Amino acid sequence: MPEVGAPAAALLGVLGLLVGSFLNVVIYRLPKMMELRWAAECAELQSSQPVPNTTPADSFNLMVPRSRCPHCGHQIRWFENIPVFSYLALRGKCSQCSAHISSRYPAVELITSALFAWCGWHFGVGWEALAWCSFSAAVLALAGIDWDTTLLPDDITLPLIWAGLCLAGLRITDTLLPDALWGAVGGYLSLWLVYWAFKLVTGKEGMGYGDFKLFAAFGAWFGWQALIPVILMASLIGAVIGIGIKLKGNLREGGYVPFGPFLALAGLTSMVFGPSAILAVIGL
Repeated sequence: MPEVGAPAAALLGVLGLLVGSFLNVVIYRLPKMMELRWAAECAELQSSQPVPNTTPADSFNLMVPRSRCPHCGHQIRWFENIPVFSYLALRGKCSQCSAHISSRYPAVELITSALFAWCGWHFGVGWEALAWCSFSAAVLALAGIDWDTTLLPDDITLPLIWAGLCLAGLRITDTLLPDALWGAVGGYLSLWLVYWAFKLVTGKEGMGYGDFKLFAAFGAWFGWQALIPVILMASLIGAVIGIGIKLKGNLREGGYVPFGPFLALAGLTSMVFGPSAILAVIGL
């Protein structure tokens, strides 16, 4: 579809700032929500007493409690939570205790805004643009969560797979449904086979099941033809960054470098430039 210009890009770019602010909440809170849910399930299995009707989600979810400074507990007021602008106005510090606020918060907002603006520029304002905006938001959230926790939650990866298949079936994206179906199957099985081959040879787990699902989601959105370009780019970026982290001695405990963020970067690159462009950059 031809590029349609600035108005749609500006509109979706502003929307991207707001969504990016919400993604920061998702990246921080969703893993903690999962831990609370797992703890509650373990307690239920171990306890012989009746389980209260209340759940962890009653007191901690994506909506409650309101955001607070992790250092002093100051409740963030609405004018301190305006994407990017509040960070700049506060000079990256809490208004109460002057503790440093991570620059990742405005970075996520700006990246989301840029991706949404690209969708508006390329697709206009319509279902296809909104579909790819949703894809961008989900992939960014997964990248942030995986980098922090080495988790790729089913709460995001599984809906992403189904969304890719459904949108292909409805012809909202350009991917044909058979290509999307075999892309999802091929994406999952290829990394599943690599996982088991590595485990049989080394006795270690080289990646998690969330990586299989994320790669399957890319297959569903882009079709099976994109699998090789995406995995090649993700592997190349992962190798370069992993070696750099190892040389600096910054590997986390256990020596793990999550693969999800590199997959995410390759997937977003494929969205913007196309899978064939990835092969051209790599030199294949």
